[in-house]
Amino acid sequence: MARVGTGETVGHVRYTYRLRVSSATRAVLAAEWGRCRWVWNECVAKSRAVTLRNRASGEKVTYGPTQLDRMLTEARARTPWLREGSSVPQQQMIRDFGRSRAKAHKDIVEGLPVARRAGMPTWKTRRESLMTLNYTRRGFRLKDGRLHLAGGIVVRVVWSRKLPAEPSSVRVYQDSLGHWYCSFVVPAQLQPLPATGRVLGVDWGVKETATTTSDAHDLPHPSHGGKARVRLARYDRMMARRRTKKGTPGSRGYRVAKRLRAKVHKKVARQRADTGRKWAKKVVRDHDAVAVEDFRPKFLARSTMARKAADAAIGATKAALIEMDRKHGRDIRLVHPAYTTMDCAQCGARAKHALPLGERTHTCTACGTTAPRDKNSARVMLVRAGLNPAGVEGTRPPGAPLQEAA
Repeated sequence: MARVGTGETVGHVRYTYRLRVSSATRAVLAAEWGRCRWVWNECVAKSRAVTLRNRASGEKVTYGPTQLDRMLTEARARTPWLREGSSVPQQQMIRDFGRSRAKAHKDIVEGLPVARRAGMPTWKTRRESLMTLNYTRRGFRLKDGRLHLAGGIVVRVVWSRKLPAEPSSVRVYQDSLGHWYCSFVVPAQLQPLPATGRVLGVDWGVKETATTTSDAHDLPHPSHGGKARVRLARYDRMMARRRTKKGTPGSRGYRVAKRLRAKVHKKVARQRADTGRKWAKKVVRDHDAVAVEDFRPKFLARSTMARKAADAAIGATKAALIEMDRKHGRDIRLVHPAYTTMDCAQCGARAKHALPLGERTHTCTACGTTAPRDKNSARVMLVRAGLNPAGVEGTRPPGAPLQEAA
């Protein structure tokens, strides 16, 4: 991988900050979200009407963002309530709808199973949908540490860190706990680290989140969800006792229990993200190149290991590692997971049968090498990525060039 200088942009990244929102500003944001939600629901209605008309007449009429923009212009001209809000978040709502609908059509054309499809856009209800407003550069500005949004909305930002560059867009949203955040999109700056002359292979698992060729960099299962399971079960029982009939608003006790449950889930999610980022930072700091199993754990949700796999947060940890490698200019190579547990990292021979999940030791029938199954798989990642795993810990002589993949 070619080294580049510090400060070179490598895509874009989001910087998220907490917002301090007053009751008056909260009411204005809620009104703005109500208009954007109406625009989204109108897009859903128009899209479904055109689809039904095409099925009845056999035509292939399209109704994309251009037609929806024209519909928004006409609606704002004849509806004072809609015209009171800014057009910027309303137009961005149409863009989001277009991307969501395009992704659903793409999944259908590619023939993905129904369980893996994104699904067509649906209604946004007042009770269930969380507020999200997107503004482009012409819809916001920063002045005296405050965020000024189109429509005269001013909110105070908790600047936990400085913005590295001028933002191109901002997203103002509310989470499940009612907290407000703003997320700025800025160009990502490359921050290269000094060379170490070391490479690492990473194999994902359920018993251990990540098994590597270096014992010091293994990531054990954090079990954050297991530690919070007792409290979650208690709040689930509280919600079950207070649940009302469908279509009627929940009682105050139900809302309190729901908020407490959401608070525990939020804490667990933050713990998982923090664990993944810290581990990824350590891996990137100590190694020049990383061979990672391109493992996609979605199928585990339909297995008996679903709860354990979800608590391991393999997908989030893998994304954190890829992002950290990109940020610091390291060489990351994704390896297809097929037959990684059956191949021998020493001689490359493939076993004639798949190794049972309960079997923790890999014994090669060709060369007789015996090694822990996950450690062997981690070394297979290095071999398949074209990196020479010299030594038990997967190191290279200092200053030796990386062996390029074939």
